[in-house]
Amino acid sequence: MWILWVIIAVVVILLLWLISVYNALVRIRKRVDNAWAQIDVQLKRRHDLVPNLVSAVKGYMKFEQETLDKVIKARAAAVSAKGMDERIQAEQELGGGLGRLLAVVENYPDLKANQNVQQLMEELTTTENKISYARQFYNDTATRFNTKIEVFPNNVVTGMFGGKFDSVPLFEIVEASQREAPKVDLSF
Repeated sequence: MWILWVIIAVVVILLLWLISVYNALVRIRKRVDNAWAQIDVQLKRRHDLVPNLVSAVKGYMKFEQETLDKVIKARAAAVSAKGMDERIQAEQELGGGLGRLLAVVENYPDLKANQNVQQLMEELTTTENKISYARQFYNDTATRFNTKIEVFPNNVVTGMFGGKFDSVPLFEIVEASQREAPKVDLSF
């Protein structure tokens, strides 16, 4: 009789452990989703600022139409991207295009003096900083999640639930030019 009670106790302990691991995985997956949503909010703000900035600089930058076209095309691709991997890639391309646009703006003194352009560039810079922070938070959370689903014995539990706990991608620098330090000229 006592053997039956031991077996029942072992089954209950295993069941409670399984529930505990599952709930911990769900909690961290929700944190990853929240971190992605924070990035999404900032990317939406960036998407809203880009057309205004392009419109403001268009008249001044007649010889830089190719740069403007690339930024507009990259924004369109970022807005229409589906899936996390595709969105990450599209947003990295848009970020690179915006970096080139801001570098080109530096070559136009009249443009830099324009109050509207200055305000838009300041808002865009603030948004880019917020995106950078949100990406860092997302990468930290995603790394914690990816590690948690791969370590033993959690990997046994994740295997039991099929694709519910698949690893998530990280935001990584893909374009070599984004790794280079920006050149700053403070001479007047």
